[in-house]
Amino acid sequence: MAIGLAALRILVVDDSREMCAIVGTVLAGAGVGHLHYAQNGKRALEVIAEFPIDVAYVDQEMPVMNGLDFVAAVRAENSAERYMPIVMLTGHSDLRHINLARDRGVTAFLCKPVTAKAILSRLNAVIMEPRPFMTSPTYFGPDRRRVRLDDYKGPLRRAIDVTSASEDSPRAADG
Repeated sequence: MAIGLAALRILVVDDSREMCAIVGTVLAGAGVGHLHYAQNGKRALEVIAEFPIDVAYVDQEMPVMNGLDFVAAVRAENSAERYMPIVMLTGHSDLRHINLARDRGVTAFLCKPVTAKAILSRLNAVIMEPRPFMTSPTYFGPDRRRVRLDDYKGPLRRAIDVTSASEDSPRAADG
């Protein structure tokens, strides 16, 4: 696995030098060959304009430009890096913060305090188990659905869709 990791180019974005050191040390120790660092989202955008980046680990709360605004900028229609996997580093594990980041197009979450196992697990997930990207008038980013029904053949996926579809079907009307 180290040979493959040596080719990876990873950006760590956090205003905490300690957090950058922790994440960077774990990734370097696992064999990641190219690490870049930025102290805020604005500087991170400059880095991705200058260097090709495969994955970004991004803090949610930073001065100058926070992680949510960075994700929105990366996922923008004119962004060359819009499909880049982004792992959100956050000290907030509550549903409100998770939904804010998810709705901006974050690929995966990593709650602080972090462990080496969690850092590498998220890297493995975004590289080895990539999720398809979705686009709609209000969202662009990784498919937020985690459950796949392999035997489902229709366009409707939500439980309410199945209920509504069965109520509208001719068989339901026949009683």
